[in-house]
Parts: sequence; structure tokens; C-alpha cells
Amino acid sequence: FLGGEAFDLRIIDHLGETFKKEQGFDLHEDKLALQRLKEAAEKAKIELSTSQQTDINLPYITADQTGPKHLNVKLTRAKLESLVEDLIERTMAPCRTALKDAGVNAGEINEVILVGGHT
Repeated sequence: FLGGEAFDLRIIDHLGETFKKEQGFDLHEDKLALQRLKEAAEKAKIELSTSQQTDINLPYITADQTGPKHLNVKLTRAKLESLVEDLIERTMAPCRTALKDAGVNAGEINEVILVGGHT
């Protein structure tokens, strides 16, 4: 099954990869930084449900011998959609099955109720 955490993990990985490219440091090795990434990813996901873009700004995310390092990434809804495209596709088969089992087509559905912590 698919939950909001799967989407958060994609954002966390994207932020980590972006930071590693820019700073040469893998934030996945730093537990405190990883926790801050997790919180920022969830917040960004929620913001992108109503906005086209969000800024993820985590000052002092880590430090090395040269001093503190900061993470500042703009994340667009389009980028998020590309990061989670396969996750969305995975939801299609169960939806089609549910429609078939109910004997209705998608055009007959007026409203959808989402349940869970991240909806």
C-alpha cells in the first residue's frame, strides 16, 4: 500500500542528492540532519498541495572543517510530480479494480474521500 511517507521519502532523497551535488556531503549519514530533512519534506509536500512552489531552507543543516553548511532548495509542484510519478501510477490499478468491482466508470464518480494522516 501507499502512504504519505513514501512521498516524503522521495522529497528527502531529492534534497539529499541536491545537497550532495552542491556540497559534497551525504546528509543521510547525519541523523539530526536527516530528521530535519524529514520534517522539511513533509512541510513541503503539504505546501505544494496548495502552491506551485515552495522554498526549503534549512540553515546550519550540518558542518564540516570549513564551517556550517546550509540547504536552500526551491521545489516546484511539477518537480514533486516527476519525483512521485511511479507512486501515482501504482495507485491506478487498485482504483481501476475498485471501479470495476463497484460496476461504475470514473465519469460516474462526483467526489472522492481520502483518508489517512497526510490527506
